[in-house]
Amino acid sequence: MELDKLDRRILRELQLDGSITNADLAERVGLSATPCARRVKRMQDEGLIESQVIVLNPSHLGLKLSALVQVSMDRHTPDRFERFEAEIRKHPEVTECLLITGQSADYQLKVIVPDMDDYQEFLLNTLTRIEGVADVHSSFILRKVLDTTALPLHHLDGI
Repeated sequence: MELDKLDRRILRELQLDGSITNADLAERVGLSATPCARRVKRMQDEGLIESQVIVLNPSHLGLKLSALVQVSMDRHTPDRFERFEAEIRKHPEVTECLLITGQSADYQLKVIVPDMDDYQEFLLNTLTRIEGVADVHSSFILRKVLDTTALPLHHLDGI
């Protein structure tokens, strides 16, 4: 998909505030409302814009503990990975699941729960009981230094 300067400006603005009205977006990027809406619709239809979401503050909802969990599997077979991934999708406390390389682990999970008791419950009664899980290492997030969903678009400026 070809992106011109206006498309890139639209994407930057939407990443900053996905709830912006089309009228405000059009004004910020220097377009009238109808062409702006057409451009956004085209980028949605072509899959460049996947979705628009509201980001909640976990702490304000009583979710005070965030963990990065590395999971090693006992066997590296497609069916083992498929079963693990299907099972992990059932647990809303897992907000991210990545198949990784370059580590001794096979997966990295981001888990958000109210407290250590809830994490222990998830670890002992859910995660370690999934067929194929051989080893689990947990790290706990002390502070978020950077937390963004915005993708870097500066490499597109020369296009």
